Amino acid sequence: MTPDYTTRAPRAANLARPAPEFAWPKPYTAALMPAFDVDGESIWLGFDALSEQRLVSRSYGGYEARVGVPKILQALRERDLRATFFITGWALDAHPALCEAIAGDGHEIAHHGYWHKKPEPGEDAAMAEELDRGLDAFKRVLGVKPVGYRAPYGENTAEGLAMLRERGIVYSSSFRDDIRPYRHVLADGSAGPIEIPVNFAFDDFGYSVSHARYPRTLATREHVLSIWKDELAQTSEWGGIVSMVMHPQASGRPKGFRIMTEFLDHALAQERLWIATGAEVARHFEACEKTRVKP
Repeated sequence: MTPDYTTRAPRAANLARPAPEFAWPKPYTAALMPAFDVDGESIWLGFDALSEQRLVSRSYGGYEARVGVPKILQALRERDLRATFFITGWALDAHPALCEAIAGDGHEIAHHGYWHKKPEPGEDAAMAEELDRGLDAFKRVLGVKPVGYRAPYGENTAEGLAMLRERGIVYSSSFRDDIRPYRHVLADGSAGPIEIPVNFAFDDFGYSVSHARYPRTLATREHVLSIWKDELAQTSEWGGIVSMVMHPQASGRPKGFRIMTEFLDHALAQERLWIATGAEVARHFEACEKTRVKP
């Protein structure tokens, strides 16, 4: 039964206070987190189980292993950049060599569910299985325990946040309600994971992926770059962080790849912009929490 929210007193969805002011590592005054969601075919399976037999639909995700991720890894090597790769457990099990290549290049490996199923209210057991089965895949395939998590479909619940803390997840990168990291407050008032909020404008799926069942008009290079550069410029002026949501089945495509690499070159030219992984940002936030560092 769906709860009737109209019978309850209005309350903000997020119990956390606005993000605290703290200095980025010197000499930086803003940050960029290059991040890629490696879903493979699981994004299509998680959306519709019948896609198990829809081989063309699944081929969108299969592009990641065949072309997208290898091209992105090469581009990051050429720029000496380390990124965060949020990987589904399904992709780890289906494409182990690909995931080993990501880890072998020194990138951060982070959690993105198992089947890429959306965390839904009241389905706590399903979310727990997504988390635990994913953690098992990370241990079996790569021998790592991720400290970061990005929710499939960018959704989460109060119960889900508590599950992250219980499993030792240090930070989440899913919420859209700030431009600086902050600490979640759980339903019982205790401290939850750190949040490195996402800028939805940097989700490339809407710009570069069009499918027969839900077609989109693909955006031009000039259109996307103007948005990304303006978002980065103003976020930097405010001293915030841009958390990217790149998908190798989008930004690994030729047009998307050219847009992404041109933007990364633009970011690298910003002398006071800290380009860091999610784990590095979370560690810095924790250090500032402990010492109450002020800008």
